[in-house]
Amino acid sequence: MAQWGQNPEVDWPARPDTSLALNRMGTFDWDLDSGRMFLDPTALEVLELRPDEFDGTTAGLRPRIPPADEARLEARVARALEDGHSHYGAYVRGRRRDGTLAWLHIQGHIMRDPGGRPYRVIGILRDAAHDPGEPGAAGERAEGRRRMTGVVERTTAILAHARTVNDVTDVLKDPEALGHLGAVSVMLGVVDGGRIHLVAEGQLGSYVPEIEYTRIDAQLPMSEAVRTMQPVYLASREEFQLGYPQLWPYIEPLSVRSGVYLPLIAQGRPIGALGLLYPRDGDFTAEERNVLMALGSGIAQSLQRAMLFEQEHDLAEGLQRAMLPRRIPEVPGALIAVRYRSARMGRDIGGDWYDVIPLGEGRVGVMIGDVEGHDTDAAAVMGQLRIVLRAYIVEGHTPGTAMARASSFLRDLQTERFATCTYAEVDLTSGMLRMVRAGHLDPVVRRGDGSCHRIQVAGGLPLGLPAREQSGTGSGYPVTSLELHPGDTLLLCTDGLIERPGSDPDTGMRELMAAVRGGPVDVEELADVLCDLVGDSGGGDDMALLVLRRRGTPTGRGGGPLRHRLDPGDPDGPAMARHLIRAAAAAWGAGERADEIELAADELMTNALVHTDGPAEVRMRLTAEGLIRIEVDDSSSALPRRREAGDWAVSGRGLLLVERLADAWGVEPRGGGKCVWCEFAVTAPEPANAPEPVAG
Repeated sequence: MAQWGQNPEVDWPARPDTSLALNRMGTFDWDLDSGRMFLDPTALEVLELRPDEFDGTTAGLRPRIPPADEARLEARVARALEDGHSHYGAYVRGRRRDGTLAWLHIQGHIMRDPGGRPYRVIGILRDAAHDPGEPGAAGERAEGRRRMTGVVERTTAILAHARTVNDVTDVLKDPEALGHLGAVSVMLGVVDGGRIHLVAEGQLGSYVPEIEYTRIDAQLPMSEAVRTMQPVYLASREEFQLGYPQLWPYIEPLSVRSGVYLPLIAQGRPIGALGLLYPRDGDFTAEERNVLMALGSGIAQSLQRAMLFEQEHDLAEGLQRAMLPRRIPEVPGALIAVRYRSARMGRDIGGDWYDVIPLGEGRVGVMIGDVEGHDTDAAAVMGQLRIVLRAYIVEGHTPGTAMARASSFLRDLQTERFATCTYAEVDLTSGMLRMVRAGHLDPVVRRGDGSCHRIQVAGGLPLGLPAREQSGTGSGYPVTSLELHPGDTLLLCTDGLIERPGSDPDTGMRELMAAVRGGPVDVEELADVLCDLVGDSGGGDDMALLVLRRRGTPTGRGGGPLRHRLDPGDPDGPAMARHLIRAAAAAWGAGERADEIELAADELMTNALVHTDGPAEVRMRLTAEGLIRIEVDDSSSALPRRREAGDWAVSGRGLLLVERLADAWGVEPRGGGKCVWCEFAVTAPEPANAPEPVAG
């Protein structure tokens, strides 16, 4: 008898490479940074590649792996790399030199640097059909057993990633999935109350509408499998005809001679049934039955997981929708559309919200926001924050004050969450738009002439951050103002609209701007177009969108007019008016004269507030002659007069300055008051696609 270690063919103990080679298992080493791949001689042999045919890259495998299998393998590897896994496995078909296909099994171990970046994959590639030591009929039986077991393993592995019932049915209808069991038709029924709903049928094309819904107590094999929770095996056409006469008229014209109906049982109760029809006669062996039962168990688990996923997602989405406004009010002077789309993330939901608040006197407030996190707590915080911010605005607080109070409220909740938000208040009569931003995306405005701009809104910190981190004076949320002309459209959205898997946010923003620029004028149609940018699944994040269009016929860019009320004792009024005037002057082609226009307007406003009682109003418009005209109305009938001020005088130079800056000025009595005006000649307005001027 030979002693260990004396075999002339294989030393004992065998080296690892020898053990692998004898079992038709080759190794590979893949450098992810350079793309270089090494295959040992056994791996080349399994792939039936000569050394001179392999170029040392993954592309060199293409002659031996069909495109569909290559795409599936690449997707599996990419998912493992992105999700931080340390290994992956996949079954793929390999094309032999004679053109036939054989199953291969690939296992890879992913090596990562200390930062978690993958840089190398080392693994094994084996012939999945190889089983030494079983020649002849025994080998054929072993091959059949391996084939069926391999199908079950592969199908179960694929179903592990199914997240919806549609995902499960897609796998079952794929001829490359269960087709290798030899079945010519695959059917999946789901229990729905006292009925079974046939949700998938593939390969043979034997779908019959009459049996799409059947009762569990019906004389049908699928119903019996659900009712008894035992598989139903049919070994001949006679058993179909005699045992199930109600089904026989649909089976008779088909090339079906046997079948099996497996109950899908999860947590001790039937949730569906799987039917497989075969073109062969004969009963199923004990081994085949065991394999089929294992298949049914795997499908049942995947189906239950998918059903629970959809139920939880529908419940979570319903919860969030209940916290959003139930309806959007009609606002005279504006057309408004809103959209909310949840990411397909099971029970995980986000804190995205929108709101529309009628404020009376032709004004409306609109907001958009996003609470950090994806869970029911984020949705609950969102609901509270939306309501309290709405309450502060309705109470009459200025936009900046309302935002600051909402931030304090969120801190007081002690949820350790923050939120981003943009609030815009629009006077639909004058077109004045006042905005505050708390760490959120900048809004977008599409003008009536089709030009599209991101509005650079001065921003404060996200809501809920510690107050000591607020910088500057005042509320910490400065107001940015500009004019929204008739026909202009304002767009507010959360970042779910611009996020793209595998791309940076700038790519999504460019797509958004292009869609807004070329989108329809109708706000509802435009909202639908923008939602289609991310598809039904979002970008992995929830998405909220609000589109507001000011009614009216679009006018020429910057045609005005601009109106702003000045109240005595309001320290912010003149400053805001100056910002509005400077922004409008730049938009109307004032160029270098924008400084002169702002200074002259400031002098007129100061005179009205210092030398008269009561409020005043400043107006600015572009005349048909191409002149920028500033008008300040007050309630005093006393006419101003220009006077020379001494060298040391602290006042008296206002009208003198206006006279020197403006091309013309004057005073007009107006009933119980007067209007002081000045005009400036400017160049032609700049092109419509110029950057959007704003005042903050």
